[in-house]
Amino acid sequence: MNRFSRRDTIKGLALGAVAGFSARLGFAAERTTEQWPAVDVLVCGGGPAGIAAALMAARAGRKTLLVERYGRVGGMAVQAMVGPLMGRVRSAVVDEIIQHIGGRRVDYEFIDLKYAELLQKAGCEILLHAWVAEPLLDGQRVVGARLLTKQGMIDARARVIIDATGDGDVAVGAGATFDQGRGAGPTWAADGLLQPMTIMFRVAGVKHAETMEAQRGRKGFRFPDGRTWNQVTKDANARSELPPTVGMVRTYTSLRDDERVINATQINRVDGTKVRDLTQAELEGRRQVQPIVEFLRKNAPGFQNAYVSGMPAVIGVRETRRIRGVESLAVDDLFAGRKWPNAVVRDASFPIDIHNPDGIGQAQGVSSQDPLGKDPSVKPYEIPYGCLVPRSVNGLLVAGRCISGSHEAMASYRVQVIAMGIGVAAGVAAAEAARQNIEPRDVDAGKIQGMIFGKA
Repeated sequence: MNRFSRRDTIKGLALGAVAGFSARLGFAAERTTEQWPAVDVLVCGGGPAGIAAALMAARAGRKTLLVERYGRVGGMAVQAMVGPLMGRVRSAVVDEIIQHIGGRRVDYEFIDLKYAELLQKAGCEILLHAWVAEPLLDGQRVVGARLLTKQGMIDARARVIIDATGDGDVAVGAGATFDQGRGAGPTWAADGLLQPMTIMFRVAGVKHAETMEAQRGRKGFRFPDGRTWNQVTKDANARSELPPTVGMVRTYTSLRDDERVINATQINRVDGTKVRDLTQAELEGRRQVQPIVEFLRKNAPGFQNAYVSGMPAVIGVRETRRIRGVESLAVDDLFAGRKWPNAVVRDASFPIDIHNPDGIGQAQGVSSQDPLGKDPSVKPYEIPYGCLVPRSVNGLLVAGRCISGSHEAMASYRVQVIAMGIGVAAGVAAAEAARQNIEPRDVDAGKIQGMIFGKA
């Protein structure tokens, strides 16, 4: 997919709708736009990438504002119960963040407050319940964002903006080109499909001592007939005991032994940038929960009395837009563990985790030993600064899963810990651009490296 050709039309419709709504309330739309005090760095999106970016910009002494559309920071870990935190990078700041929030197993009730504590201690201002409606532009340069709030529209201006929305909303609104969906791969045609969405949930009432996790782990556990857990779930799918798109049921330990986090629901052929698809996915994903719980009670050791103890606020979205940058990551870069002279993320590591967009299990690696597929491993790789810099838009950096890369490469760097590492780099670069009053693309990558990694 190329440049967002309907941007002006959609912008006009949106502003017209706001104006009409405002008129019905008895005041003109233009009189309701509040001017927020200008900042050096504006971070749009309060997930792991945005949090890390805002933290670094604030610690660098730049006046920083983080805006988040929901009522809690933390991104998918908070809103969609995505946990544990996965992936690895070599970053002292990422290690510090993970330690501060209590480790990789997520405390869903309080992780947002732990994130907020870090941000506010650094001097970063947080604005919740503020949806980015559109970027503010000066020619081809992004100079801020217009926020949709309960009190009306708010214009927040900054020297540098970081798009950490996950979907690249600010960049696309500013006219950045992007890619979306998969091209031709090792076992699929170029069909443009996106990774499926998932409703993750928690169950309680689990007898830990009887579970697979307590007996060699879920992957090492074998049933009396010799089958693996994956084979049991695939067989159940074939017998229609599970929803048609559900062939893999992942159970993760929680902070409590009698609880598990379940990653199993799967909604295929949906697009997280389309509101009809999101609506369909939310409803369908939640409908799949009960039959999955019944399957667990019947088949998973220790789950006989399990019950749903927590449901997420929103569905988990793995993949949407990838903003075309000055540089881009290809899957071969990950397999080779490629090093870049301008690397701003080092030793990133996570498998090429592609949940099948057009069936059950994983998209590749299917064999008799792995009936639901297997994720290819990568060598620790680096991410160059150019992946964070849009090709044609100034004043802006992107951070998180929307950086420049292929469908397969994104399947590795999309996870939360690697997103934090990307956010660290974006925050350091944005602070430096604001300090020097230069474009983000003109920041010396060597300075970013020195600030993140120290002297070699």
